[in-house]
Amino acid sequence: MASKIIQGSAKASRRRTRKKASAIQSRRKKEFLYRGFTMDELVVMSFDEIIGLLPSRARRTYLRGLNYEQQLLFDELTTAEKTIRTHRRDLPIIPQFVGKTVAVYNGKEFKEVEIKPEMIGHFLGEFVMNRKTPQHSGPGVGATRSSKFMPLK
Repeated sequence: MASKIIQGSAKASRRRTRKKASAIQSRRKKEFLYRGFTMDELVVMSFDEIIGLLPSRARRTYLRGLNYEQQLLFDELTTAEKTIRTHRRDLPIIPQFVGKTVAVYNGKEFKEVEIKPEMIGHFLGEFVMNRKTPQHSGPGVGATRSSKFMPLK
């Protein structure tokens, strides 16, 4: 039996080509912008220009000056290539930190965070949760009026 060639209408073929074109566009990755600047432009900017782009809380942290521990972490992050362990959760992220890995302490253990461009302007501690959500079970005996009469095993 000869194979059938299914031919649709011209309208159907136009629809197929539109669908293919839209699928190709959706796969294209969007370039990262921070306040209208690309990542390459941010890296070559001076420190004062970067501070001007940061949100007010992060800008104020840098303008007032970092304390001793923050300054040590800042210097280590700008130069180091390996994972850095720290308890400092209050250091704002700048473009020079992008691509570095930091293990931030959450009060119990160190959680590794790879710094991405979307994190610029946020603090390190925002990406490592230090509180657990409560896991409630069912009510215990005597917790409600109706549970008083539950049969005990």
